[in-house]
Amino acid sequence: MAIRVLLVDDQPLLRTGFRMILEAEQDIAVVGEAGDGLQALDQVRALQPDVVLMDIRMPRMDGVEATRQITGPGRDGPAKVLVLTTFDLDEYVVEALKAGASGFLLKDAPANELVQAIRVVAAGEAMLAPSITRRLLDKYATHLPSGEEPVPDTLHTLTDREVEVLKLVARGLSNAEIAADLFVSETTVKTHVGHVLTKLGLRDRVQAAVYAYESGLVRPGAQ
Repeated sequence: MAIRVLLVDDQPLLRTGFRMILEAEQDIAVVGEAGDGLQALDQVRALQPDVVLMDIRMPRMDGVEATRQITGPGRDGPAKVLVLTTFDLDEYVVEALKAGASGFLLKDAPANELVQAIRVVAAGEAMLAPSITRRLLDKYATHLPSGEEPVPDTLHTLTDREVEVLKLVARGLSNAEIAADLFVSETTVKTHVGHVLTKLGLRDRVQAAVYAYESGLVRPGAQ
């Protein structure tokens, strides 16, 4: 089955370029296009895409709000959202990740990276290096808690080892690096990450990293 993709960008030329790149792949089908967030919501309902390639800054409804409505609670098998941005430290990227995006990609990324990002996100993974997540969160640290706020009740549902793993995810370590740090197997780390996501009601490790910062478990700039 081909991966069904919806293109959302207010610039027709960019949409055409993305379509040409993606339609050259046998396992990807562009099922529709939208020029703003409102059109995107209509198209998602009508076309049921697997992945929405979403611009952030658009008229009528921006990509952050559209992402929130597409991936929000109560959605039955929601489409995955891959956010497009011009700048790798765009402040809106953090908001989009918090809203439920599965990752982000620069608009000037090479064609092969765009194709790979679509496949990764469609498979349910996060298309965002944890180190980039951390750069974003550190850059906009003023928007995050100081660490003096009460710890959320949900954090108490985690075991001590799961808390350790969550901290390392937020620090930007891969599963292999976490395994080496904790002297356990990579399979064990994957299991712990899965438990963390399930217990906290999070979608992927991107949202887990955001949660770790927002809860004060990890502070921007901390090692």
